[in-house]
Amino acid sequence: MKLVIFGATGTVGCQVVQQALEQGHAVTAFARNLAKLDLQHPRLSFAQGDVMDSEAVEQAIRGQDAVVCVLGSGKKLTGKIRSEGTQQIIQAMEKVGVSRLICQSTLGAGDSWSNLDFYWKYVMFGFILRQVFADHERQEALVKNSNLDWTIVRPSAFTDGPHTGRYRHSFSSNDRNITLQISRADVADFILKQLLDRSSLHQTPSLSY
Repeated sequence: MKLVIFGATGTVGCQVVQQALEQGHAVTAFARNLAKLDLQHPRLSFAQGDVMDSEAVEQAIRGQDAVVCVLGSGKKLTGKIRSEGTQQIIQAMEKVGVSRLICQSTLGAGDSWSNLDFYWKYVMFGFILRQVFADHERQEALVKNSNLDWTIVRPSAFTDGPHTGRYRHSFSSNDRNITLQISRADVADFILKQLLDRSSLHQTPSLSY
């Protein structure tokens, strides 16, 4: 499958790129600074650009089979890069006729709010990461209101743990028997599995150990 990955140099994006190549996909890595992705592969191509540049985004998406959006806010805890960047991606996909979108959001968004504990509800998302969380909520609304074949993946807090392939997903919003942690490598594993899983269309599966 031909994939373009937005946010390819981020901590999750790098994992998605590497695992996608290992699985035999042809990958286009889109990022502002591709030097951060120290990787060479015969099935890897690069698209340098800003996700807010509609022409660059459209060019990267044209001819692809699917789009993976793992945009991050970097070190900034403010701004609207996820939602506004995702809007550019959606518009380009609808324009060029690419329909499959896997978008990474966060556990706590939408009906998964009740999965969180007090610390994540009221300290992290209620105060420290309040603007980041609001950006995720806006991002999800844009994806859900699109005409695309979308899946929104909601991982819990990232760790640097190994790629295990063993995790819980698609659990109910009432489930509190989760660790609220997941390795970036396992997030990438789950994201790529959704490419061929039609049952995940228009769904928002949560992800945690």
